[in-house]
Amino acid sequence: MNARLAAQVPLGSADAGLNPLAALQKRLQHEFAAPALLALALTHRSFSSDHNERLEFLGDSVLSLAVSDLLYRQLSELPEGDLSRVRANLVRQETLHLLSVELGLPDVIRLGEGEVRSGGQKRPSILADALEAVIGAVYLDAGFVAAQNLVQRLFQSVEINPTMQAIGKDPKTELQEWLQARKMKVPMYRVVATLGAAHKQTFDVECEVIELNVAERGIGGSRRAGEQAAATAMLQTLKSRTKL
Repeated sequence: MNARLAAQVPLGSADAGLNPLAALQKRLQHEFAAPALLALALTHRSFSSDHNERLEFLGDSVLSLAVSDLLYRQLSELPEGDLSRVRANLVRQETLHLLSVELGLPDVIRLGEGEVRSGGQKRPSILADALEAVIGAVYLDAGFVAAQNLVQRLFQSVEINPTMQAIGKDPKTELQEWLQARKMKVPMYRVVATLGAAHKQTFDVECEVIELNVAERGIGGSRRAGEQAAATAMLQTLKSRTKL
């Protein structure tokens, strides 16, 4: 881990008497044994080649498992398909963006100059990704239980109920449900290419349905957006095939 990361966290609004890292740890209710992990989680690729995308990848999976466990226990009467839909609402970019703002991540996220000028500290995709990276950092620092406890605290302010199943079905959720209704596995997503300057990157993402030997691609301004675009393309392909 690059030691300079822990020393270069930007000075933003913080609890009285605490530096930004310490203030954030207080809000997270987790004191890092390795503070450099938290600093790395707050580092966008436009700021440094040593950035938070690997932690984001890890945190995405940790978040999904923690939320799945939460829903399994709280919504014990819902079938699998409805649980998946509720989970999709909870881990979507819009929800994570709101939680990241509540945590004060816009004040501590580290961005390159170009990204700062373009308002990156307010960009939902950057903040949602940073929150996932923080969750991944807590997991590496203290294990799954600590990360799970963090996720549970984060979602205490979010109303979770069965009616969420009808809200805001995005292309990834729709595709997953389409496949599950036909007893197929969920699709696989992978980033094929990252294009453009660090502060204006686009992500070329492939969506593959292995059982049908079909792959489609989509491009977006973030990994999430690229995945949604690829899912949209896949849905169009699959639905057009069913009409033949």
